[in-house]
Amino acid sequence: MLSLANAFDEKDLVNFEKKINNFLNINDEHHIEYSVEPKIDGISASLIYEKGKFVTGLSRGDGKEGEDITLNLKTINDIPKTIKDKDFPDTIDIRGEVYINNFDFEKLKDKFANPRNAASGSLRQKNPEDTKKIPLRFIAYSFGHQKGLKLETQTDFLEKLHMWGFKTNPLNKKLIGVNNLIKNYDKIEKKRADLEFDIDGIVYKINNFQLQKRLGNVANAPRWAIAHKFSANKAISEIKDIEIQIGRTGALTPVAKIKPINIGGVLVSNATLHNEDEILRKDIRVGDIVTVERAGDVIPHVLSVDVSKRKNKSKKFTFPKKCPCGYETIKEFNKVTKKFDAVRRCPDRGFECDRIAKEKLKHFVSKEAFNIDGFGKKIVENFWKLNLIKLPQDIFKLDYDKIQKLDGWGKLSAENLRYSVDEKRQISLERFIYSLGIRHIGLENAKLLSRYFGSFLKFKTLSKKNNYNDLLNIDGIGETQIISIKNFFSKNINLTILNELDKLLDIQNVKVINNNGVLRDKSFLVTGKLNNISRAEVKSLIEENSGTTVSSVSKKLDYLITGEKPTKRKVESAKALNVKIINQDEFLKMLNKTS
Repeated sequence: MLSLANAFDEKDLVNFEKKINNFLNINDEHHIEYSVEPKIDGISASLIYEKGKFVTGLSRGDGKEGEDITLNLKTINDIPKTIKDKDFPDTIDIRGEVYINNFDFEKLKDKFANPRNAASGSLRQKNPEDTKKIPLRFIAYSFGHQKGLKLETQTDFLEKLHMWGFKTNPLNKKLIGVNNLIKNYDKIEKKRADLEFDIDGIVYKINNFQLQKRLGNVANAPRWAIAHKFSANKAISEIKDIEIQIGRTGALTPVAKIKPINIGGVLVSNATLHNEDEILRKDIRVGDIVTVERAGDVIPHVLSVDVSKRKNKSKKFTFPKKCPCGYETIKEFNKVTKKFDAVRRCPDRGFECDRIAKEKLKHFVSKEAFNIDGFGKKIVENFWKLNLIKLPQDIFKLDYDKIQKLDGWGKLSAENLRYSVDEKRQISLERFIYSLGIRHIGLENAKLLSRYFGSFLKFKTLSKKNNYNDLLNIDGIGETQIISIKNFFSKNINLTILNELDKLLDIQNVKVINNNGVLRDKSFLVTGKLNNISRAEVKSLIEENSGTTVSSVSKKLDYLITGEKPTKRKVESAKALNVKIINQDEFLKMLNKTS
């Protein structure tokens, strides 16, 4: 179950549509049809039906692994247990949102902070009879895998859901054009407070399923959908202190410790101040009365200062020039903007800086990385203070006898932690690379690198072979990423970490989903403008058929695909290296497709 990219204004929506047009290689005059669906602020659930019978229900979890909550979901009246319609698919995974409406929440508000927390807590009850007492509801909006579904659009699917007995959002619409999306957004936001359920934005999906399939996904989100978040909630508070937090990449982030306030049902006690330049620009000081803003899942931040309420003895905040580890901080020069970055950093010392090391460990166990159940940020902080963990390999060599004697622990909780840790000793290469917290290597780049290396052994021995420049052949990896990777492998402590983790973990080789495609073991590069198809879609087609794309002409290149006005240098280099040069039609013939 993928996440969604976020939009916050009209500009974001224009860019989203522009990316869609570029990928599909269609002009801006082509009118894209959207399924427009207000996003209920609840808990995502997946309902699996076999032969019309509801058999399994799962929570979203981290998007790949969720909890089996079948028995709890079966207590919800909105979820059909059996569907007898002839056109209902043989197998289908219905996706939707579990929520509590605002009227019902009034009776529960003494126990929970907001309706979403109430729904989440209720779904995780161990006894379904306890869940049954909570007025949970379900709205369906999508599907995962399916067999036998014969529909062409998302809006057709929503209509079918209603016919099959599922509740759907009454505010769903079909619209064309960003202007109409904005008008609808403004209209719904105005009546948001009067709705019977909480919504935190509107989801826009490309309506046509065939276009959705062509667009596909990036690392953890579909290209064909975006969530338009509602405007932020604001509140007034006082800054009690300003602390400097060091991130896993060495960035120094100032954080305002504020008098706790409730913003949109969430108790807020911290607000980011972004960077040194932001503090200077807004002249933010300890003791100031400030407006704090929180938008959706975005971290709360200080919007403005009420200078009229500032105390006479107030002093300007002095940003530290040294990291707590003792090193002088720096502001890096950006070659693109020709300016120094706003963010001040501790030089990327990795695990040699205690502050960075601690944040790297938090990243290592995070959801998108190792996702160790019950091993959150607070556990990392506590175990760090007790010297139980200092490096990633320490997590897999914990002394559980010692842990069970700690305050708040016991034999059962220590054994549960042991089980959670041992369960994650097997991990995919892409998740492992991401877990290392190498600067500029996010989920998408980790996936690209894992495909390139194929195995942990090849990744680990990169520094020995010193083939860093070869990484430029990976389409999507540039000099910035290569400098970060080179810096990571230049530190002996990182090489030790890799060797130790190799002994403790089962890091899986990359599984090629389609290893028998017609382009197997072939590499491609595109130059020039293609007809009715974008480079991004060509890349997607190549990968779907077991081929690879590279970013430059070399001996390793098998085919150079040329369109209109190809780069002469690339064509000449290809000829000199005897690389086969083909046009768009010849490429599509290789796939048994026509332009």
